Amino acid sequence: MFYYILFLLIILLWTWINRLFMPSLYSTTSDSIQPEVAVLVPLRNEEKHVPALLESLSQLSYPNLSFYFLNDGSTDQTLSLLTKHVKQLKKAHIINGETLPAGWVGKVHACHQLSQHAYGSFFLFIDADIRLNSDTIERCLHLMIEKRVGLLTGFPRFPTKTILSKILVPMQHVVVLLHLPLFVANHFSNPAFTAAHGSFMFFSKKAYEDSGGHQAVKNSLVEDVHLTRLVKKSGHKVCLANITRAVTCFMYETNQEVWNGFSKNIFPGLGRSVSLVLLITLFYISVFLVPCFLLFYGLITGTILYCLPLILTFLIRLVIDQFTKQERWTWLLMPISCLMLLVIMYYSMYLGLRKKGFEWKGRRYQ
Repeated sequence: MFYYILFLLIILLWTWINRLFMPSLYSTTSDSIQPEVAVLVPLRNEEKHVPALLESLSQLSYPNLSFYFLNDGSTDQTLSLLTKHVKQLKKAHIINGETLPAGWVGKVHACHQLSQHAYGSFFLFIDADIRLNSDTIERCLHLMIEKRVGLLTGFPRFPTKTILSKILVPMQHVVVLLHLPLFVANHFSNPAFTAAHGSFMFFSKKAYEDSGGHQAVKNSLVEDVHLTRLVKKSGHKVCLANITRAVTCFMYETNQEVWNGFSKNIFPGLGRSVSLVLLITLFYISVFLVPCFLLFYGLITGTILYCLPLILTFLIRLVIDQFTKQERWTWLLMPISCLMLLVIMYYSMYLGLRKKGFEWKGRRYQ
């Protein structure tokens, strides 16, 4: 028991230290140099997000912005709502997307088309469910210029509505801060140490073009990670930042969307590696599920020491949740979150190995 508690203490210390190497976006005074930034938004059946998205973008304080919206074959009111509300913005352009060619993933093709229409020294790709604070652009540019970064990305704050989203969506922060050595990821060019969130990808135009852009990852279901690796390989620096103070993502509206989204991304995100799935299973059971059984044993036998491992696992999650501005009580769900993550990981692996394909927004991919 002593060595197991020591093991959990080391993980807690690692998590606390690791977060120190993820820079935050702090408020800053306006710089004298204000390069043009193109904000690029692909949309497919996003009618529920369009009004709030455009309201958020209209509040941005950065003066040198242009906006590009691509309607990717929407069958709802996305296009009409765009046309109605886009008047709030200056220098806004609506693009009707082309038919999806064979060999392309829908969102990747939409982003590629956006990049071909956009002008500016920087390209900010965001999803329709993103909301930006008014000074987000200034904060990002200040960090990018200061650290000479070619790509700034990060995991937003995730307000959650449904029970499955509360259980699973904040686990994205857990996975990054628990597994990725951020000092290595943010200071070295090794593409193996890479994470990104496709809902917020802020490129310098040169880094985007040097990497090959979305065309270079046209058939990827985890194009954010693969494109980030290409940015590193092309010689540009990548910064994975804590953007939760400036960027909010209303990621999934229903439990079904949560299930489909995670099952689409997990196994491809692990490189379709069965051995990695098994290794992750062993780690999560050891760190987050075994303490539940030890607590039960400790309560039965009256051995208080057996309650300590669960307290430590809760502290690991609490450190992450406080740093990433998640709801204050979701750390209590950690054992359930871990179990559900394993379940959906194995479902994602089943879909991948059996060639069932992954479904997202009415399209099916292998």
